[in-house]
Amino acid sequence: MKYITNEKLFLTVVEAGSFKRASEIFSMDPSLVSRRITKLEKRLGVKLIERSTKHSTPTEAGHQYAKGLTKLLEEQAALENAVCGTVNIPSGHLKIAAPHDFGNEFVSPVLEKMTELYPDLTVELVLGSHYEDLKSKGIDVAVRIGELSDSSLVCRRVGDVPRVLVASPQYLANKGLPKTIKDLESQEFVFYAKNQMDAQAKIGLQSVKLSGKFVVNSVSAIRQLLLNHRGMHIGPIWAFKKELDSGHLVKVLPNEHFTSYPLHALYISRSYVPAKVRVFIDSLIERYGNHGFE
Repeated sequence: MKYITNEKLFLTVVEAGSFKRASEIFSMDPSLVSRRITKLEKRLGVKLIERSTKHSTPTEAGHQYAKGLTKLLEEQAALENAVCGTVNIPSGHLKIAAPHDFGNEFVSPVLEKMTELYPDLTVELVLGSHYEDLKSKGIDVAVRIGELSDSSLVCRRVGDVPRVLVASPQYLANKGLPKTIKDLESQEFVFYAKNQMDAQAKIGLQSVKLSGKFVVNSVSAIRQLLLNHRGMHIGPIWAFKKELDSGHLVKVLPNEHFTSYPLHALYISRSYVPAKVRVFIDSLIERYGNHGFE
């Protein structure tokens, strides 16, 4: 295992928020991490970390040291890559977070291709939507669908995810085919998130109140509910393409415009962006950005 410097340990404690979490990242004993940080503090002659049983926070001097140290380490990495001639060659370990079904469908093929092109690269794809703290989780890039809240992360727009309103023919035979946007208020919907159930949906220039009994944060599970005639759903076209082609699902109000979801790649702000991060995002845009995720 590559030697971990006291400075790197200190930064990891700051990012992870505790000695215990930092020790887990490096598979070290927490007491050893604590002793190493104490040794660093003695060398500098200043207290860097306020310790507690559950959380460890940097002192004012610790904040200043972490900020400057991060910049120095990034510049060192950039210099070493340039000297070694690998500045544009992805290497090391690349950890990506992406939504379950989308990550499997679109992100996994990009990572697979990268490992073929760059033999010194290993990849890890974490599927899920609950990874906001990229630093503590060691995530290099998070792929996010939908509008973004304010963030200190760097954001790159990758493309758009077109949406469609779908249902099964049997469901429509039972409930009736909607003719207008307003007719949707009498329909049963399957939602991806709870806030969709509690909010009004804006379709075109109209706002309507949608209702339903199911909230499921899995596209594949929603697809199965639709095939079981449990409601209709406004979702990504790519998720229902096979069923639409076979006729097991059909488009509802096909002439209406359902706003596409924006797709972004988020990563931590830094002066030096590793080649593995840059190439991954560029590859995602090159592969899908022009024609969208359909």
